[in-house]
Amino acid sequence: MKAVGYREPGPIDRPQALEDIEVAAPTPGPHDLLVEVRAVSVNPADYKIRKNVRPESGHRILGWDAAGVVLAAGAEVTGFKAGDEVFYAGAIDRAGSNAEQQVVDARIAGPKPKNLSFAEAAALPLTAITAWEALFDRFPIRRSPESKGSILIVGGAGGVGSVAVQLARRLTGLTVIATASRPETQAWVRELGAHHVIDHSRPMAAQLVELGIQPEYVFSTTHSDVHFKDIAELIAPQGHLALIDDPETFDVAPLKRKSIAVHWELMFTRSIFQTPDMAEQGRLLAEVSRLVDEGVLKTTLADHFGPINAENLIRAHAFVESGKARGKIVLEGF
Repeated sequence: MKAVGYREPGPIDRPQALEDIEVAAPTPGPHDLLVEVRAVSVNPADYKIRKNVRPESGHRILGWDAAGVVLAAGAEVTGFKAGDEVFYAGAIDRAGSNAEQQVVDARIAGPKPKNLSFAEAAALPLTAITAWEALFDRFPIRRSPESKGSILIVGGAGGVGSVAVQLARRLTGLTVIATASRPETQAWVRELGAHHVIDHSRPMAAQLVELGIQPEYVFSTTHSDVHFKDIAELIAPQGHLALIDDPETFDVAPLKRKSIAVHWELMFTRSIFQTPDMAEQGRLLAEVSRLVDEGVLKTTLADHFGPINAENLIRAHAFVESGKARGKIVLEGF
């Protein structure tokens, strides 16, 4: 089958940074679905692994977002059958979605939203899981219009941020403040539902003072080390900070004075450790699918880069790595 992979870690602008390859089709295990991949999207996880992780042997196939059609289901699988349309983010310790076929544990897959195309659906799984787990599993936020207070989402126009803005606005009563630094990204987060938009390229604490808001929750999706001093100043006493990026160092000592709780979210944790609640990700995606079909949430697809091949994935990696992407980049078909 056709796939895209890499042999040596390194920057995206070197020859053969990603390559079109032919590999054997995978075989599903007892808990797995074998999926015909129709569309994928690109996440920071793709370029971070491509830059830093050497494949154990041969090529490594990246990709942690997909929408497709079930070809076969393992003996232990319930709830899915051949012909079902699904979407999922997969597991970081298995072959990725940049291939014509992929095996994924059925417990972390969900039914594709009926109202979305495969490309529109592929934009959602990883970011939706990350945002949902940060807001509702890590933070003590209830999914209720009676959940009062405020949340600051740093990087509101990015993949995770653009889902988090929607979830916080549509499923809670929180005042939602998002950050964005360009006119087009500021307009995007307002369209997604942010009550207020501030510019993270300028001191954020002063902008929040002007709004008269001291957020109880801060969800930092990018450059947490750069923004940390500002966050420590602006967050409310006894508040909660969640982050998802990978700063080289992160000294939380300045948060002690305010008794701030710190949460580090990684949506792959459940699949890496096969946690007892692993199936929560499948249920989470089923709920996201329902909310999309009901018009509560919408896809965050922003750019379609054409078919799934090395040339287009190289362009997508470079754009995501530049930090200028709005929403999600999707590729579709082989």
